[in-house]
Amino acid sequence: MSVHRTSPTVATLLLIPLALACREGGRTTSTEGASSPVVSASVPESRTDSGTISTTVNEATVSYADAEQAYQRRSYGEAAQLFDSYRRQNADNAWGHYMYGLSAWKAGRPGDALTGFDEALRLDPDHRKSLFNSARVLLETGQPGQALERIDRALSLEPLSAEGHRLLGRARVELGQFDEAIDAYQRAIAIDDRDVWSMNNLGLLYIQRGQSDEAVLPLARAVELRGNSPVFQNNLGTALEQTGHVAEAKQAYEAAVAADSGYAKAVSSLARITPLVQPGDTNTIDLVEASREFQAEVSRLQDTTTGPDSVSAQASVEEMPRDSSPQ
Repeated sequence: MSVHRTSPTVATLLLIPLALACREGGRTTSTEGASSPVVSASVPESRTDSGTISTTVNEATVSYADAEQAYQRRSYGEAAQLFDSYRRQNADNAWGHYMYGLSAWKAGRPGDALTGFDEALRLDPDHRKSLFNSARVLLETGQPGQALERIDRALSLEPLSAEGHRLLGRARVELGQFDEAIDAYQRAIAIDDRDVWSMNNLGLLYIQRGQSDEAVLPLARAVELRGNSPVFQNNLGTALEQTGHVAEAKQAYEAAVAADSGYAKAVSSLARITPLVQPGDTNTIDLVEASREFQAEVSRLQDTTTGPDSVSAQASVEEMPRDSSPQ
């Protein structure tokens, strides 16, 4: 049975420019052979006439393609080692430093990641990928103020980046600026109406603020677009449970567990709510209609904030979405 409900008031967004030409540096890729290079870790010592010790690093030549192959295999530790050698041999190539930073980040080495991103930015201050991804590392290491500075710089270069506005939302949340975070997530969705992570993050923020009614709409849409996400299903289940729709909440938790049987939060939520669902309980909310209601809101946002040719612009940045489900 469909429940008629009043849609949440959507914060008024600032106008986004209709078009902006964005410049992105090209990537230099070596045409050397694809055979795996052997990197020597030996550092022989020699003494100068003054008696001081100098070191000489003896490394085989590493091509960009070799290092990139390791990255594509998700061998991030190996990729970081190879890109570290590549960037030392090609010190003026911003992309080598960037890929070293990206590989180190995914290998769990945030300090080394920032080193790579910062060197890329020294060579190219407008390197948007380094700005966005260094901001992610700063957020993960508890430095939202510094992250915000880099996000603002990146968005000044690419104001129609949906991923950039999503990242801005994360920074605003970490800084306790919740209204601004909602605006950022809404702007991201207005730019890209299939940005499921911004929908999830918006819904999660509503849940955390005790506005679970508002959370249902973006989460229903996120689940409609990506129903196999255990995080989205679990968050939708939380919003439904907190608004009294226990039968639908149980179904969402079941879908989360089906997508990932090891997802502890969903397993715990399902165990908690199952005894609350009575045999005669029926659906009390139409989630398809909730998704349509959210899409109508997004359409209104697009009409007031973007032109017909500006909605498709996105930043091509690497994203590592984090588990952002309720505790």
